[in-house]
Amino acid sequence: MTQQKTNSIGGAGYQKIFAFIVACVLLSGCGILNFTKPPEIFPQTELITRFKFTMLTGGVVIIKATVADKPDSLNFVLDTGSGGISLDSTTVTYLNLPAVASDRTIRGIAGIRKVKFVRNQVLNLPRLKVENLDFHMNDYSILTSVYGMRIDGIIGYSFLSRYIVKINYDNLTIEVWQPGVTKYPKQGFMFTPPPSSIPIFAATIIDGTRVNANFYFDTGAGLSLLMSERFANDSNIIKKGKKLTLTQAEGIGGKKSMYLTTVKQVRFGKYRFKKVPTHIFDDEFNVTAYPVLGGLIGNDLFRRFNLIINYGSREIHMMPNSHYNDPFDYSYTGMSIYYVNGDIVIEDIMDGSPAAEAGLIPGDIIMAIANNFSNNIQAYKNMLQSPGSKLKIIIVRDSKPVEITLKVKSIL
Repeated sequence: MTQQKTNSIGGAGYQKIFAFIVACVLLSGCGILNFTKPPEIFPQTELITRFKFTMLTGGVVIIKATVADKPDSLNFVLDTGSGGISLDSTTVTYLNLPAVASDRTIRGIAGIRKVKFVRNQVLNLPRLKVENLDFHMNDYSILTSVYGMRIDGIIGYSFLSRYIVKINYDNLTIEVWQPGVTKYPKQGFMFTPPPSSIPIFAATIIDGTRVNANFYFDTGAGLSLLMSERFANDSNIIKKGKKLTLTQAEGIGGKKSMYLTTVKQVRFGKYRFKKVPTHIFDDEFNVTAYPVLGGLIGNDLFRRFNLIINYGSREIHMMPNSHYNDPFDYSYTGMSIYYVNGDIVIEDIMDGSPAAEAGLIPGDIIMAIANNFSNNIQAYKNMLQSPGSKLKIIIVRDSKPVEITLKVKSIL
Protein backbone atom coordinates (compact mmCIF):
# COMPACT_ATOMS: atom_id res chain seq x y z
CA MET A 1 0.00 0.00 0.00
CA THR A 2 1.13 3.57 -0.66
CA GLN A 3 0.46 6.30 1.81
CA GLN A 4 -0.13 10.01 1.75
CA LYS A 5 2.40 11.58 4.10
CA THR A 6 0.12 14.26 5.45
CA ASN A 7 -0.17 13.20 9.09
CA SER A 8 -3.83 14.14 8.96
CA ILE A 9 -6.69 13.49 11.33
CA GLY A 10 -10.21 13.19 9.91
CA GLY A 11 -12.68 15.50 11.60
CA ALA A 12 -15.54 13.37 12.87
CA GLY A 13 -13.79 10.24 11.65
CA TYR A 14 -11.06 10.72 14.25
CA GLN A 15 -13.61 10.92 17.02
CA LYS A 16 -15.42 7.81 15.85
CA ILE A 17 -12.37 5.67 16.52
CA PHE A 18 -12.81 6.04 20.26
CA ALA A 19 -15.96 3.96 20.34
CA PHE A 20 -14.04 1.18 18.65
CA ILE A 21 -11.24 1.42 21.21
CA VAL A 22 -13.63 0.37 23.94
CA ALA A 23 -15.93 -1.71 21.76
CA CYS A 24 -13.05 -4.00 20.86
CA VAL A 25 -11.95 -4.59 24.45
CA LEU A 26 -12.10 -8.35 24.91
CA LEU A 27 -11.76 -10.37 28.08
CA SER A 28 -8.58 -12.46 28.04
CA GLY A 29 -7.86 -15.08 25.44
CA CYS A 30 -7.55 -14.91 21.71
CA GLY A 31 -10.47 -12.51 21.38
CA ILE A 32 -13.15 -15.08 20.51
CA LEU A 33 -14.89 -16.32 23.62
CA ASN A 34 -17.08 -19.41 23.73
CA PHE A 35 -20.77 -19.06 24.45
CA THR A 36 -21.90 -20.12 27.86
CA LYS A 37 -24.83 -22.52 27.70
CA PRO A 38 -27.54 -20.79 25.65
CA PRO A 39 -30.64 -19.79 27.58
CA GLU A 40 -33.53 -22.22 27.52
CA ILE A 41 -35.72 -21.73 24.47
CA PHE A 42 -39.34 -21.23 25.48
CA PRO A 43 -42.18 -22.14 23.13
CA GLN A 44 -43.37 -18.53 22.93
CA THR A 45 -41.62 -15.23 23.46
CA GLU A 46 -43.18 -12.15 25.06
CA LEU A 47 -42.30 -8.47 25.14
CA ILE A 48 -40.72 -7.48 28.46
CA THR A 49 -40.02 -3.79 28.00
CA ARG A 50 -39.67 -1.01 25.46
CA PHE A 51 -37.69 2.20 25.91
CA LYS A 52 -36.00 5.03 24.03
CA PHE A 53 -32.29 5.42 23.37
CA THR A 54 -30.01 8.22 22.18
CA MET A 55 -27.96 7.83 19.00
CA LEU A 56 -24.63 9.69 18.77
CA THR A 57 -22.40 10.33 15.76
CA GLY A 58 -21.37 7.11 14.06
CA GLY A 59 -24.55 5.36 15.23
CA VAL A 60 -23.36 4.77 18.81
CA VAL A 61 -26.35 3.78 20.98
CA ILE A 62 -26.68 5.23 24.49
CA ILE A 63 -29.21 3.82 26.95
CA LYS A 64 -29.97 4.92 30.50
CA ALA A 65 -30.00 2.52 33.44
CA THR A 66 -29.15 2.30 37.13
CA VAL A 67 -27.02 -0.20 39.03
CA ALA A 68 -27.86 -2.02 42.27
CA ASP A 69 -29.99 0.17 44.55
CA LYS A 70 -28.25 3.38 43.51
CA PRO A 71 -30.66 6.06 42.23
CA ASP A 72 -28.19 7.74 39.88
CA SER A 73 -29.12 7.47 36.18
CA LEU A 74 -26.14 6.16 34.20
CA ASN A 75 -25.27 6.25 30.49
CA PHE A 76 -24.27 2.97 28.82
CA VAL A 77 -23.13 2.16 25.29
CA LEU A 78 -25.05 -0.84 23.90
CA ASP A 79 -22.34 -2.85 22.24
CA THR A 80 -22.30 -6.22 20.45
CA GLY A 81 -18.52 -5.76 20.33
CA SER A 82 -18.21 -6.23 24.09
CA GLY A 83 -17.69 -9.73 25.44
CA GLY A 84 -19.22 -8.87 28.82
CA ILE A 85 -20.48 -5.78 30.66
CA SER A 86 -18.48 -2.99 32.27
CA LEU A 87 -18.49 0.14 34.40
CA ASP A 88 -16.28 3.20 34.36
CA SER A 89 -13.78 3.15 37.23
CA THR A 90 -14.77 6.61 38.49
CA THR A 91 -18.45 5.59 38.40
CA VAL A 92 -17.61 2.56 40.57
CA THR A 93 -15.87 4.84 43.06
CA TYR A 94 -18.68 7.40 43.03
CA LEU A 95 -21.35 4.73 43.64
CA ASN A 96 -19.16 3.11 46.33
CA LEU A 97 -19.47 -0.33 44.74
CA PRO A 98 -17.15 -3.11 45.97
CA ALA A 99 -14.44 -4.06 43.46
CA VAL A 100 -12.15 -7.09 43.56
CA ALA A 101 -8.93 -7.82 41.69
CA SER A 102 -8.75 -10.61 39.13
CA ASP A 103 -6.35 -12.33 36.74
CA ARG A 104 -8.55 -11.44 33.75
CA THR A 105 -7.31 -8.97 31.20
CA ILE A 106 -8.79 -6.56 28.70
CA ARG A 107 -7.22 -6.03 25.34
CA GLY A 108 -7.35 -2.80 23.36
CA ILE A 109 -5.66 -1.51 20.24
CA ALA A 110 -2.78 -0.04 22.24
CA GLY A 111 -2.29 -2.43 25.14
CA ILE A 112 -3.38 -5.19 27.51
CA ARG A 113 -3.96 -4.92 31.24
CA LYS A 114 -5.61 -6.72 34.15
CA VAL A 115 -9.01 -5.60 35.37
CA LYS A 116 -11.02 -5.51 38.56
CA PHE A 117 -14.61 -6.72 38.80
CA VAL A 118 -17.75 -5.54 40.54
CA ARG A 119 -19.49 -8.86 40.98
CA ASN A 120 -23.07 -10.08 41.37
CA GLN A 121 -24.72 -6.74 40.66
CA VAL A 122 -28.11 -5.73 39.26
CA LEU A 123 -28.69 -3.62 36.17
CA ASN A 124 -32.00 -1.74 36.25
CA LEU A 125 -33.43 -0.90 32.84
CA PRO A 126 -36.92 0.60 32.41
CA ARG A 127 -39.30 -2.11 33.70
CA LEU A 128 -36.54 -4.75 33.64
CA LYS A 129 -34.15 -5.88 36.38
CA VAL A 130 -31.14 -7.90 35.14
CA GLU A 131 -29.52 -9.76 38.04
CA ASN A 132 -26.26 -11.61 38.74
CA LEU A 133 -24.01 -9.51 36.54
CA ASP A 134 -20.23 -9.25 36.91
CA PHE A 135 -19.08 -5.82 35.69
CA HIS A 136 -15.43 -5.39 34.78
CA MET A 137 -13.93 -1.95 35.38
CA ASN A 138 -12.38 0.31 32.77
CA ASP A 139 -11.53 3.98 32.31
CA TYR A 140 -14.05 5.63 29.97
CA SER A 141 -13.09 9.25 30.63
CA ILE A 142 -11.96 9.67 27.01
CA LEU A 143 -15.40 8.58 25.79
CA THR A 144 -17.01 11.13 28.09
CA SER A 145 -14.93 13.94 26.60
CA VAL A 146 -15.43 12.72 23.02
CA TYR A 147 -19.22 12.40 23.24
CA GLY A 148 -19.89 15.36 25.53
CA MET A 149 -21.87 13.23 27.98
CA ARG A 150 -20.73 11.05 30.81
CA ILE A 151 -20.19 7.44 29.72
CA ASP A 152 -20.61 5.18 32.75
CA GLY A 153 -20.26 1.77 31.12
CA ILE A 154 -20.78 -0.60 28.23
CA ILE A 155 -23.51 -3.23 27.96
CA GLY A 156 -22.55 -6.24 25.88
CA TYR A 157 -22.80 -10.01 25.78
CA SER A 158 -23.68 -10.48 29.46
CA PHE A 159 -26.99 -8.70 28.81
CA LEU A 160 -27.61 -9.50 25.14
CA SER A 161 -27.21 -13.26 25.63
CA ARG A 162 -30.21 -13.38 28.01
CA TYR A 163 -32.87 -11.85 25.76
CA ILE A 164 -34.03 -11.08 22.25
CA VAL A 165 -33.18 -7.43 21.66
CA LYS A 166 -34.76 -5.37 18.87
CA ILE A 167 -33.14 -2.06 17.90
CA ASN A 168 -35.19 0.36 15.80
CA TYR A 169 -33.09 3.25 14.48
CA ASP A 170 -36.10 4.90 12.86
CA ASN A 171 -37.88 5.70 16.13
CA LEU A 172 -34.82 5.27 18.43
CA THR A 173 -36.50 2.51 20.42
CA ILE A 174 -35.22 -0.73 21.95
CA GLU A 175 -37.48 -3.67 22.74
CA VAL A 176 -36.40 -6.50 25.05
CA TRP A 177 -38.20 -9.84 24.62
CA GLN A 178 -38.02 -13.13 26.47
CA PRO A 179 -35.86 -15.72 24.70
CA GLY A 180 -37.82 -18.11 22.55
CA VAL A 181 -39.33 -18.69 19.16
CA THR A 182 -39.81 -15.39 17.36
CA LYS A 183 -41.15 -14.29 13.99
CA TYR A 184 -38.87 -12.27 11.75
CA PRO A 185 -39.93 -9.95 8.91
CA LYS A 186 -39.96 -11.68 5.53
CA GLN A 187 -37.82 -8.94 4.05
CA GLY A 188 -34.29 -8.10 5.09
CA PHE A 189 -31.25 -10.21 5.80
CA MET A 190 -30.66 -12.97 8.35
CA PHE A 191 -27.31 -14.38 9.40
CA THR A 192 -26.34 -16.98 11.96
CA PRO A 193 -23.10 -16.09 13.74
CA PRO A 194 -20.89 -18.95 14.97
CA PRO A 195 -20.56 -19.56 18.74
CA SER A 196 -18.79 -16.48 20.10
CA SER A 197 -19.48 -13.78 22.64
CA ILE A 198 -19.01 -11.26 19.83
CA PRO A 199 -20.98 -12.01 16.64
CA ILE A 200 -18.92 -12.75 13.55
CA PHE A 201 -20.22 -11.43 10.25
CA ALA A 202 -19.27 -12.50 6.70
CA ALA A 203 -18.88 -9.76 4.10
CA THR A 204 -17.28 -9.19 0.71
CA ILE A 205 -14.87 -6.27 0.37
CA ILE A 206 -14.07 -4.97 -3.11
CA ASP A 207 -11.33 -2.49 -3.95
CA GLY A 208 -7.99 -3.51 -5.49
CA THR A 209 -9.31 -7.05 -5.43
CA ARG A 210 -12.35 -8.92 -4.16
CA VAL A 211 -12.08 -10.62 -0.77
CA ASN A 212 -14.61 -12.68 1.20
CA ALA A 213 -13.80 -12.47 4.90
CA ASN A 214 -15.24 -12.55 8.42
CA PHE A 215 -15.50 -9.49 10.66
CA TYR A 216 -16.72 -8.69 14.14
CA PHE A 217 -20.31 -7.40 14.14
CA ASP A 218 -19.70 -4.38 16.36
CA THR A 219 -22.55 -1.96 17.13
CA GLY A 220 -20.36 -0.15 19.66
CA ALA A 221 -17.86 0.97 17.03
CA GLY A 222 -18.79 4.37 15.64
CA LEU A 223 -17.20 3.74 12.25
CA SER A 224 -17.98 1.74 9.10
CA LEU A 225 -15.08 -0.65 8.49
CA LEU A 226 -11.80 -1.33 10.27
CA MET A 227 -9.19 -3.79 9.01
CA SER A 228 -5.90 -4.98 10.42
CA GLU A 229 -2.84 -4.01 8.41
CA ARG A 230 -1.84 -7.66 8.03
CA PHE A 231 -5.22 -8.51 6.54
CA ALA A 232 -5.04 -5.55 4.16
CA ASN A 233 -1.51 -6.43 3.06
CA ASP A 234 -2.01 -10.20 2.73
CA SER A 235 -5.25 -9.81 0.78
CA ASN A 236 -4.05 -6.88 -1.38
CA ILE A 237 -7.52 -5.47 -0.83
CA ILE A 238 -6.54 -1.79 -1.15
CA LYS A 239 -6.06 -0.67 -4.73
CA LYS A 240 -2.43 0.00 -5.56
CA GLY A 241 -1.57 3.69 -5.41
CA LYS A 242 -4.69 4.63 -3.44
CA LYS A 243 -4.44 7.62 -1.13
CA LEU A 244 -4.07 6.68 2.53
CA THR A 245 -4.34 9.41 5.13
CA LEU A 246 -2.41 8.95 8.35
CA THR A 247 -4.38 9.48 11.54
CA GLN A 248 -4.15 8.38 15.15
CA ALA A 249 -6.37 7.18 17.96
CA GLU A 250 -6.00 6.66 21.70
CA GLY A 251 -6.63 3.36 23.42
CA ILE A 252 -5.48 1.19 26.29
CA GLY A 253 -1.76 1.85 26.68
CA GLY A 254 -1.56 5.06 24.65
CA LYS A 255 -1.97 6.36 21.11
CA LYS A 256 -2.24 4.27 17.98
CA SER A 257 -1.57 5.26 14.37
CA MET A 258 -4.07 4.33 11.68
CA TYR A 259 -4.65 4.97 8.01
CA LEU A 260 -7.92 6.34 6.71
CA THR A 261 -9.15 5.60 3.19
CA THR A 262 -12.18 4.11 1.40
CA VAL A 263 -12.96 0.79 -0.25
CA LYS A 264 -14.93 0.55 -3.47
CA GLN A 265 -17.69 -1.68 -2.06
CA VAL A 266 -18.83 -3.61 1.00
CA ARG A 267 -21.33 -6.39 0.23
CA PHE A 268 -23.42 -8.81 2.27
CA GLY A 269 -26.62 -10.56 1.28
CA LYS A 270 -28.21 -8.49 -1.47
CA TYR A 271 -26.93 -5.20 -0.06
CA ARG A 272 -24.14 -3.07 -1.54
CA PHE A 273 -22.45 0.01 -0.08
CA LYS A 274 -20.07 2.05 -2.21
CA LYS A 275 -17.05 4.15 -1.21
CA VAL A 276 -17.12 2.98 2.39
CA PRO A 277 -14.77 4.84 4.78
CA THR A 278 -12.16 2.39 6.05
CA HIS A 279 -9.58 2.49 8.85
CA ILE A 280 -6.45 0.31 8.68
CA PHE A 281 -4.11 -0.22 11.63
CA ASP A 282 -1.17 -2.28 12.86
CA ASP A 283 -2.99 -4.68 15.19
CA GLU A 284 0.04 -5.62 17.30
CA PHE A 285 -2.15 -7.03 20.10
CA ASN A 286 -4.36 -8.91 17.61
CA VAL A 287 -7.62 -7.40 18.83
CA THR A 288 -9.16 -8.35 15.47
CA ALA A 289 -8.11 -12.03 15.75
CA TYR A 290 -6.28 -12.19 12.42
CA PRO A 291 -6.09 -14.48 10.42
CA VAL A 292 -9.47 -15.76 11.62
CA LEU A 293 -10.96 -12.31 11.07
CA GLY A 294 -10.06 -9.32 8.95
CA GLY A 295 -11.31 -6.66 11.36
CA LEU A 296 -14.72 -5.30 12.26
CA ILE A 297 -17.75 -3.66 10.71
CA GLY A 298 -19.22 -0.94 12.89
CA ASN A 299 -22.45 0.87 13.53
CA ASP A 300 -22.04 3.67 11.03
CA LEU A 301 -23.01 0.90 8.61
CA PHE A 302 -25.29 -1.25 10.79
CA ARG A 303 -27.41 1.74 11.91
CA ARG A 304 -28.83 1.67 8.37
CA PHE A 305 -30.75 -1.47 9.38
CA ASN A 306 -33.21 -2.17 12.18
CA LEU A 307 -31.83 -5.15 14.10
CA ILE A 308 -33.22 -8.20 15.89
CA ILE A 309 -30.46 -9.73 18.00
CA ASN A 310 -31.25 -13.27 19.16
CA TYR A 311 -28.11 -14.79 20.67
CA GLY A 312 -30.02 -17.76 22.11
CA SER A 313 -30.91 -18.98 18.63
CA ARG A 314 -27.72 -17.56 17.09
CA GLU A 315 -29.73 -15.36 14.74
CA ILE A 316 -29.40 -11.69 13.82
CA HIS A 317 -31.93 -10.16 11.46
CA MET A 318 -31.30 -6.90 9.60
CA MET A 319 -34.03 -4.82 7.92
CA PRO A 320 -33.09 -1.72 5.87
CA ASN A 321 -34.48 1.44 7.46
CA SER A 322 -34.82 5.13 6.67
CA HIS A 323 -31.06 5.65 7.19
CA TYR A 324 -30.11 3.11 4.52
CA ASN A 325 -29.11 5.75 1.95
CA ASP A 326 -27.53 8.21 4.38
CA PRO A 327 -24.20 9.53 3.05
CA PHE A 328 -21.00 8.31 4.66
CA ASP A 329 -18.71 10.71 6.48
CA TYR A 330 -15.67 11.61 4.35
CA SER A 331 -14.83 14.80 6.23
CA TYR A 332 -11.30 15.79 7.12
CA THR A 333 -10.34 18.76 9.29
CA GLY A 334 -7.09 17.59 10.87
CA MET A 335 -8.18 18.26 14.44
CA SER A 336 -9.97 16.60 17.31
CA ILE A 337 -12.40 18.23 19.72
CA TYR A 338 -13.19 17.25 23.31
CA TYR A 339 -15.67 18.32 25.97
CA VAL A 340 -13.50 19.29 28.95
CA ASN A 341 -14.82 20.91 32.13
CA GLY A 342 -17.75 22.48 30.30
CA ASP A 343 -15.71 23.72 27.33
CA ILE A 344 -15.26 22.27 23.85
CA VAL A 345 -11.50 22.25 23.35
CA ILE A 346 -9.51 21.75 20.13
CA GLU A 347 -6.55 19.35 20.34
CA ASP A 348 -4.15 17.31 18.17
CA ILE A 349 -3.93 19.59 15.14
CA MET A 350 -1.81 18.07 12.38
CA ASP A 351 0.73 20.00 10.31
CA GLY A 352 -0.61 20.92 6.88
CA SER A 353 -4.18 20.03 7.78
CA PRO A 354 -7.20 22.28 7.10
CA ALA A 355 -7.31 23.18 10.79
CA ALA A 356 -3.64 24.20 10.77
CA GLU A 357 -4.09 26.18 7.54
CA ALA A 358 -7.02 28.00 9.13
CA GLY A 359 -4.83 29.09 12.03
CA LEU A 360 -6.37 26.95 14.76
CA ILE A 361 -4.06 25.77 17.53
CA PRO A 362 -4.32 23.24 20.37
CA GLY A 363 -6.07 24.72 23.37
CA ASP A 364 -8.48 26.90 21.39
CA ILE A 365 -11.97 26.81 22.93
CA ILE A 366 -14.91 26.72 20.52
CA MET A 367 -17.63 29.25 21.29
CA ALA A 368 -19.65 28.73 18.11
CA ILE A 369 -19.64 27.11 14.68
CA ALA A 370 -21.76 28.71 11.93
CA ASN A 371 -23.53 30.91 14.50
CA ASN A 372 -24.44 27.90 16.62
CA PHE A 373 -23.63 28.83 20.24
CA SER A 374 -25.15 25.70 21.78
CA ASN A 375 -21.85 24.36 23.21
CA ASN A 376 -23.12 20.95 22.04
CA ILE A 377 -20.22 18.81 20.85
CA GLN A 378 -22.52 16.44 18.94
CA ALA A 379 -24.01 19.37 16.99
CA TYR A 380 -20.55 20.71 16.20
CA LYS A 381 -19.33 17.31 15.00
CA ASN A 382 -22.30 17.09 12.66
CA MET A 383 -21.41 20.50 11.22
CA LEU A 384 -17.81 19.40 10.67
CA GLN A 385 -19.05 16.43 8.61
CA SER A 386 -19.51 18.61 5.54
CA PRO A 387 -16.65 18.28 3.02
CA GLY A 388 -16.21 21.37 0.86
CA SER A 389 -17.94 23.71 3.28
CA LYS A 390 -16.37 26.85 4.74
CA LEU A 391 -17.34 27.22 8.39
CA LYS A 392 -17.04 30.35 10.50
CA ILE A 393 -15.71 29.29 13.90
CA ILE A 394 -15.55 31.61 16.90
CA ILE A 395 -12.90 30.47 19.35
CA VAL A 396 -11.54 31.83 22.61
CA ARG A 397 -7.75 32.22 22.70
CA ASP A 398 -5.90 34.01 25.49
CA SER A 399 -9.30 35.01 26.92
CA LYS A 400 -10.24 36.84 23.70
CA PRO A 401 -12.75 35.84 20.98
CA VAL A 402 -11.29 35.18 17.53
CA GLU A 403 -13.17 34.38 14.31
CA ILE A 404 -11.59 31.82 11.97
CA THR A 405 -12.74 30.30 8.67
CA LEU A 406 -12.21 26.54 8.38
CA LYS A 407 -12.54 24.74 5.04
CA VAL A 408 -13.55 21.12 5.57
CA LYS A 409 -11.83 18.77 3.12
CA SER A 410 -12.61 15.21 2.03
CA ILE A 411 -10.66 11.94 2.22
CA LEU A 412 -11.90 10.98 -1.27
